Amino acid sequence: MTKFEKRLNQILDRLTSNDLLQGTGLGNELAFYIFDYPPEEELLVRDHIKVLLNLLPKKQPDIKFIHINLFELLIKYLKNRNLLDRAIMLQRGKGDKETFKALKAPLDAGRIAKVFTEEARPAEHDLVLVSGVGSVYPLIRTHSLLSNLHPLMDSTPLVMFYPGVYSGQWLRLFGRLDEDNYYRAFQLVP
Repeated sequence: MTKFEKRLNQILDRLTSNDLLQGTGLGNELAFYIFDYPPEEELLVRDHIKVLLNLLPKKQPDIKFIHINLFELLIKYLKNRNLLDRAIMLQRGKGDKETFKALKAPLDAGRIAKVFTEEARPAEHDLVLVSGVGSVYPLIRTHSLLSNLHPLMDSTPLVMFYPGVYSGQWLRLFGRLDEDNYYRAFQLVP
């Protein structure tokens, strides 16, 4: 078993631990956790998330949780605003730069954070799992989204599966893109 597989196998116990679910020992920090992983393991992580979604209610039957795939959330949001087809046509006709410019306001991190919390309903759940981070880059930046979620998540723990590196202070998507933004979260499994 590889070191990475050992980390994957620790996730279920960590997600169902009292300290994570109750937010104990955090010193008034929000219960935001990041499971960072090598981007080349994306397909393995996706499969593992499916396994986790099946095992969570078996291991802890009373847990109320939701899984949000950011890519699926983004597509749903753009469809609901009648922007998806227009964005696709704009990208085909004028390219990425013009598309990003046109989507800047609708995809503002504060706006997406509100859409996220409407979907996640943190007051109704004990845990929120987030995936699809790499698929929404560069339309949604993880640091900005998480920062905007802070005042909206109350005390509900959020666990983000992150294809890249989390140092405990900064995020580096895909292990290559430098981020200058300081970010404070806890590593789910070191």
